[in-house]
Amino acid sequence: MPTQPNLPAGPFDIAIVGLGPVGAAAAILLADAGLRVIAFERDTEVYPLPRAVGMDGEIVRGFQRIGRGEELAALLQPPRPGARAGFANSQRQWLFGQQWREFGVNGWQPIAMFDQPEVDAYLRETAAGYASADLRLGHEFLDFSEADDLVTLHICGCKPGDTYDVRAGYLLGCDGAASSIRRKLGSGWHDLGYDHEWLVIDVTVNDRHTLGIDTLQVCDPDRLATYVATKDPYRRWEFKLKPGETREEMLQPDRIQQLIDPWTPRDSYQIRRAAVYHFHAATADRWQAGRVFLAGDAAHQTPPFLGQGMNAGMRDVINLAWKLALVREGTADPELLTSYQLERSAHAADLVEWAVELGRLMEHLAEVEAAERAGTGAPEIPPTRRASGYGQGRESPPLRHGILLADQVSDTGSTGYLFSQPEVRKADSADDRVFLLDELLGDGFAVVARSDADLNFNAASRALVERLNMTVVTLTGLNETRGHFDRLFETSTATVVRPDRYVFGHTTATLDINELLARLAQKLCLR
Repeated sequence: MPTQPNLPAGPFDIAIVGLGPVGAAAAILLADAGLRVIAFERDTEVYPLPRAVGMDGEIVRGFQRIGRGEELAALLQPPRPGARAGFANSQRQWLFGQQWREFGVNGWQPIAMFDQPEVDAYLRETAAGYASADLRLGHEFLDFSEADDLVTLHICGCKPGDTYDVRAGYLLGCDGAASSIRRKLGSGWHDLGYDHEWLVIDVTVNDRHTLGIDTLQVCDPDRLATYVATKDPYRRWEFKLKPGETREEMLQPDRIQQLIDPWTPRDSYQIRRAAVYHFHAATADRWQAGRVFLAGDAAHQTPPFLGQGMNAGMRDVINLAWKLALVREGTADPELLTSYQLERSAHAADLVEWAVELGRLMEHLAEVEAAERAGTGAPEIPPTRRASGYGQGRESPPLRHGILLADQVSDTGSTGYLFSQPEVRKADSADDRVFLLDELLGDGFAVVARSDADLNFNAASRALVERLNMTVVTLTGLNETRGHFDRLFETSTATVVRPDRYVFGHTTATLDINELLARLAQKLCLR
């Protein structure tokens, strides 16, 4: 059998299949953590057309932790003063929603628009820059097997018939919604109840366009639509297909122009992409089997109404990377990795359900307008619809189980949520530099306390802090210049923050800092 020249020297710590944004981000985060990474992507070039268009501040914060937040943020659309996101009627008259904010709980824009080909190219180039990351473009994953505490991947090289095997400690499948790795794991889908076809149109606009900067969910009884003011000079529409309409007729150039005509003149844009997508809501039954993990679209699918498809995938690999690093360095037992599905599956399902409810809220508002036209009574809105729209009060749901104190998780608390990152300045110091709080937290676990007096460590706590190389920070002498310190400090003296910046837990009247750290040690399955 022919073999591929220049065989990679293994075994690697982890192999990644798929180098879209999620796979490339995984390669970066894992290589940065010191793991030997090999990644396979059958396409040699970045996909040239946009798919995802919005990036959450949590993702930028994840790259901030490895010193690349500013690089990634530089690729995002700067804030547009006065821009909003919300719901509109058939005449595109504003109903309700919220302003886009320049600064959120993560210390960055809560969500910012981007052009995916540009970001994908940055991610892939950055991953390739790590000496410990071997990126194999034009190489296709065929199959895998597990034996002797290793995963063996069977790969087809750049030329037909050139095949070779690679061994790795773990395998991460970032190979999309049609994931062959998911199928091999025997994982099915948990359907979350949304299944519709939509036409997605991306355009490049010129100076003659008449389009606004608001992102609108247009609740038109004649056809639901979404308009997204993506990164300049691009814009996007999504139009729901009606019963009986086919992909072929909706993709005709004349049909596309007819849909856009009410929005802007035909000479004000060029069509960049048009495609009919099946908007589906589901999460995988299994995210892990032995040494094999799923992430991104391989593990969950969501309607795009909240812009969470790619972001949820990025959260997957941010979550997994720090845990794999602890296991591979021998600090934690592999049992720690079972927390990956426990944490990410429920969190992703919450976000998918938010998106589904938002889509159903669009349908309800369209029904209300249809009733007004007909002069009949408006349908009653179900409670879940009433709470769905933009601004549920948090930028994302909490983690509810896993490496955290589950008994502290609540809708109004901090445990399980991202630790608030304000912009701060040191008081009474010649250094008047303004910086984000995470700069003081290091890149691993951190203990953050209100003052030095709240850090009365016993011997076991000191040993754990040293073993995990935890950063210890107090808020004494820091003033917020934008944003606010986490709400937990209103009642608690100290907290433990995980490497992914989620709050593990905090002190209470009956839980002091030493007991808090002891419970962290138990949860981490330390060796």
